[in-house]
Amino acid sequence: MSPQPTSVPPHVQLIQMATGCWVSRVVWTAAQLGIADHLTSGAKSAADLARPTRTNPRALYRFLRTLASLGIVTQSPDQTFALTQLGEALKSDAPGCARSTILTMAGRFVWKGLEELPYSLETGQTAMEKVFGMPLFEYLAQHRELAAQFSEAMAGLHGAEAPAVAEAYDFPRLSVVVDVGGANGNMLAHILARHPGPRGVLFDRANVVIDAPAILRDAGIESRARIEHGDFFESVPGGGDAYILSHIIHDWSEEQCLTILRNCQKAMKPGAKVLIVEFVLPEGNAPHWGKLLDMIMLAITGGQERTAAEYSALLAGAGLKMTRIIPTASDVSIVEAELM
Repeated sequence: MSPQPTSVPPHVQLIQMATGCWVSRVVWTAAQLGIADHLTSGAKSAADLARPTRTNPRALYRFLRTLASLGIVTQSPDQTFALTQLGEALKSDAPGCARSTILTMAGRFVWKGLEELPYSLETGQTAMEKVFGMPLFEYLAQHRELAAQFSEAMAGLHGAEAPAVAEAYDFPRLSVVVDVGGANGNMLAHILARHPGPRGVLFDRANVVIDAPAILRDAGIESRARIEHGDFFESVPGGGDAYILSHIIHDWSEEQCLTILRNCQKAMKPGAKVLIVEFVLPEGNAPHWGKLLDMIMLAITGGQERTAAEYSALLAGAGLKMTRIIPTASDVSIVEAELM
């Protein structure tokens, strides 16, 4: 027998990359049909699952066989299917929010937007606006169920980051931490729960912070945190020792980012810091998940991921000086800046 090749030929690697979308659509469809939820009570046949999923039994059998090949379900000799440990994570109530993340990030607005990625490359404009006629956050505001799913997806993508950020930075020396665009308060809750000294301000639009009181209460820090309603494109609260921008800057255009940062700069007192929590892209050829995410930002939100040098230049345009980049135990880093 001839020896097996030690590496995959280049043309095969490229084909595997391009056909990765097949796997994406299969997994998305499994999430959409709620396959994992339907198998919670135990193994079932395709015929058992066809009615609740409103599918053709034979077609569903072939689909489940494919899921078995991906390790999401397991097929028994009696032609029934059961969840694997991997498949358990696809249930609606499973920790990690995988189902909502898959339905969002492999869903229609991302998928259709990426079909128009060449348009974004040609024009520098978002494919989202070409396809759907409006920016992402305006679209989400008009689709409440999708907006709720999007919020869960953010928890799925960034769930490990809040405790890592709380651990990585010297928050105990601060008196007031302002979480700008902090949404449900998850980041602020982790910081204040870990460090008993600082007080916190959660700042975001009224319709975005609806779930925040419960999260702050469950974290046991509601007496040390207050919620202020507002728009970071207009102003941010004064009096903070640190202004956290967690996955805010990567969502917006250069000019919009400068507006947000300048509003922080205006609110800052001497010695205060801006803490940008984002992926910091490595220079050169080094692989990084954020480089792929940068294409989503280009096509969908109009924002971008940045290198350290790009963050330094952006901050300088808002009258801020980057002082250091602090790695965390997660994929994000903390880009620290102060007044010039």
